[in-house]
Amino acid sequence: MAAAAVRAAEELAEREMAGRDASHDAAHALRVRDLALSLAAELGLSSSPDRLLIVEIAALLHDIGDYKYTKDNAEDMSIVERFLEEVELEQGQREEIVAIIKGMGFKNEVSKKSVVEPTLEFAIVQDADRLDAIGAIGIARCFTYGGSKKNTLHDPKILPRDNLSKEKYMSKDEKQTSINHFHEKLFKLKDMMKTEAGKKRAEKRHKFMEDFVAEFYEEWSGRA
Repeated sequence: MAAAAVRAAEELAEREMAGRDASHDAAHALRVRDLALSLAAELGLSSSPDRLLIVEIAALLHDIGDYKYTKDNAEDMSIVERFLEEVELEQGQREEIVAIIKGMGFKNEVSKKSVVEPTLEFAIVQDADRLDAIGAIGIARCFTYGGSKKNTLHDPKILPRDNLSKEKYMSKDEKQTSINHFHEKLFKLKDMMKTEAGKKRAEKRHKFMEDFVAEFYEEWSGRA
């Protein structure tokens, strides 16, 4: 049953995320799934198939209701909830998967540190998603998404926003530059990792981004 549920989750992600730009497409969901399973193995979850199933399905479905692409987040979450019932997961597993998907977004911690101690499954899926947002893949995704929204690459007159609220961060009306996204979100993710395995991997990816952005400014200014 687990294998069939995973395959069905892959198909749902591919179907619901079809037509999106490549920053948040089904390939992103598959990468997050692979990262999550790899982190889970490092953290000793390989001997717990029921917990691994929660991790894998939550990772595959985590962006189906992404507010950046949907007009009705509640409707998209109902798609996920109906799916979890159809594949006959246990109620506890369904509740954990929904809780992970609803709570793992950066928007939920943008203005305050989470005071709720997450389950290991939650922490793994969240760390995996954040790892895919940084490093070489993160850079590619940042500019892909910015391009899809016709955002400017960089404008020295537009400064990164400080002390963002959840509402401000989620606003679809305020135009920003792609390079500012590094300062407003991506550079912060390394210190927001929750598992030791995630923290370790984030170090290399974070350094890669720092080097890239430093070179970007050098080239933008004509110094390089």
